[in-house]
Amino acid sequence: MDSEDARKLAILSSQYPFYRDRVNDWNTRPTLAGEHVRLEPLTPEHAKGLLEAGADPGIWAWLSIRQPGDLPAAERMVEQALADPARRAFVQLDVASGRVAGTTSYYQVVEAHRILSIGHTWIGADWQRTGLNTESKLLLLTHAFETLGAQRVSWETDIRNLRSQRAIERLGALREGVLRAHRIRPDGSSRDTVTYSMLAPEWPAAKARLSERLVTGARLAR
Repeated sequence: MDSEDARKLAILSSQYPFYRDRVNDWNTRPTLAGEHVRLEPLTPEHAKGLLEAGADPGIWAWLSIRQPGDLPAAERMVEQALADPARRAFVQLDVASGRVAGTTSYYQVVEAHRILSIGHTWIGADWQRTGLNTESKLLLLTHAFETLGAQRVSWETDIRNLRSQRAIERLGALREGVLRAHRIRPDGSSRDTVTYSMLAPEWPAAKARLSERLVTGARLAR
């Protein structure tokens, strides 16, 4: 790591808020609503919509789970997400049509240290390269930093998934490194994982950029 990268990753302790006396309920899964997307707590009733939204096999190329082939498989996928005590899973709903567009989660949630990750994210082919995913991340990050008072939000992605890496970097997250042999892919191969993070002092600038991207995207879509 060169000195410039080290400077970017280093945050002075004086830039952090004082967390000791902050009290928020990190166990809840609120509904987060925007202009393009509505994030609701995932329930078993969303399985059918997720099955339909995830019909394109290309969606699943880099995910840690296999594409559900039928409704019972989609129901098991939802059950597994809801059974993880360190995960807060959401369904992504297209505001315009009311259709299920995909899913996303907070996970590796550790309230004591005010940290969490965003992941287990996918959206259907109809919504890729639209404002839905950008707004979804804006809603999740705003809630994490401004309501929960998180000090750190992180992302993990497959080292081969260059598209995901570029998308995370566009959020304003900084690449921290690579975890070698960190996961086993559904096909049995070993996966290296690229890690990213965003810290509380970095959030205001990132929020401004994300908000501008949404405005610019809306203008271009007209």
